Amino acid sequence: MKENMSEQEALNELQKGYSEAKELLQDVDKLERFLQRLEKKLKTIPIAGNKLAVLPIMISLVRSYMKKEYTDIPIGTIVAIISALIYFASPIDIVPDSIPVIGYFDDATVVGACWKLVESDIDEYEKWRELNGKIIDL
Repeated sequence: MKENMSEQEALNELQKGYSEAKELLQDVDKLERFLQRLEKKLKTIPIAGNKLAVLPIMISLVRSYMKKEYTDIPIGTIVAIISALIYFASPIDIVPDSIPVIGYFDDATVVGACWKLVESDIDEYEKWRELNGKIIDL
């Protein structure tokens, strides 16, 4: 079993989830149920680390987009974020989440790769949220 994942492997895993992410975008109820499951999973992780600490803002951005509160964002960014969230939510990935501590290394790598791709868009979202008095909607 592989303990570390390269950035290219993380990008490949991220891209694998794009079609499922696009499907979720077509069904608001299904997307909301997915986000709720993801929030529950986040609460079970003892040490989220820096890379996984960005998940709440990603969830908030997807929710704001879904509610049509914040739509000034490329669809590719939304697809990449949802794909990273799908990978994170899946208990079956390169390093199974059931393995204490190291089970989240691959999740953190995929989320980190996504962050690099969409960081400027998330920064813009955070500015919008502050200007509009929005709190993280988890």
